[in-house]
Amino acid sequence: MTQIIERSPMHGDDLPEPRPSLLTMTMAQAITGALHDAMAADDRVLVFGEDVATLGGVFRVTEGLAETFGTQRCFDTPLAESAIIGIAIGMAVRGFVPVPEIQFDGFSAPAFDQMVSHLAKYRMRTHGDIDMPVTVRIPSFGGIGAVEHHSESTEGYWLHTAGLKVVAPSTPSDAYWLLRQSIVCRDPVIYLEPKRRYWTRGTVDTAEPALPFGRASLARNGTDVTVVTYGGLVDTALSAAELAAGQHGWDLEVIDLRTLNPLDFDTVADSVRRTGRCVVMHEGPRTLGFGAELAARISEELFYDLEAPVLRATGFDTPYPPARLEKLWLPGVDRLLDCVEKALRQ
Repeated sequence: MTQIIERSPMHGDDLPEPRPSLLTMTMAQAITGALHDAMAADDRVLVFGEDVATLGGVFRVTEGLAETFGTQRCFDTPLAESAIIGIAIGMAVRGFVPVPEIQFDGFSAPAFDQMVSHLAKYRMRTHGDIDMPVTVRIPSFGGIGAVEHHSESTEGYWLHTAGLKVVAPSTPSDAYWLLRQSIVCRDPVIYLEPKRRYWTRGTVDTAEPALPFGRASLARNGTDVTVVTYGGLVDTALSAAELAAGQHGWDLEVIDLRTLNPLDFDTVADSVRRTGRCVVMHEGPRTLGFGAELAARISEELFYDLEAPVLRATGFDTPYPPARLEKLWLPGVDRLLDCVEKALRQ
């Protein structure tokens, strides 16, 4: 096979020069801006999915793109997630840079075969001759009181699938830059957008990323316990850290992973070596969740640095509950601080 398109390795320096700006915007606006700038920089970038053109998406994240770039580059698809991803794979083979949207996280199940059997494996199947620069945007996780299939934590499926990169931003700035960097990646990226954070405002510097792709962020310095999390729960961890400091005098360090694959384990390890204790927090069920992998690796590689076992604050091993029970199911400040207290008692 011959190479269809040439893509450079994924580095911030390789991105097209965006318009210099320092703006305050919501996470939804930051994602819209990233899509707009990526489409303006490369006419091979295509955005498509259910209701993304005419409606602008359920959360209006793609609003205005069809008007700006035309319906050949931002277009609606049938309600068929498997077809959406299959189309994206075919377009990537033919030299395009697809950015398909799966309307809600629970709707990714019908596309599972395409994503696992084909999207993840195409570069290896062709011995690296054909790139697969597909960024699959998925509004993800809970916290908005949605109905069944509209609030799921699917990251464990994608992380277990070799060949897929997995991203989960927590701030508008990260949402903008991680999406820009994902779109220029030669590998497929699963871009998980925390729905509960869509309306959170923050400053975005569209001229330069704060961190390179694959680097975790030290969201809060601390000395007693390391809290490792991502996506919408970063804000929960920071709130818990402030409460812990005020009420108990506990000093929590918070690590925002930003990218789950590639995983910046060095930043996690440096923090755990300083604090000697670690709590991993995620929304998905506890059994075989991402926290289990992190806890195992931390225990294997940092055993002699630990003062207590690595603990997990997670969702429950049940199907996602009805909206009225969501707050009882999701890990929150209390569940995290219970783990912190147990770690400090060891």
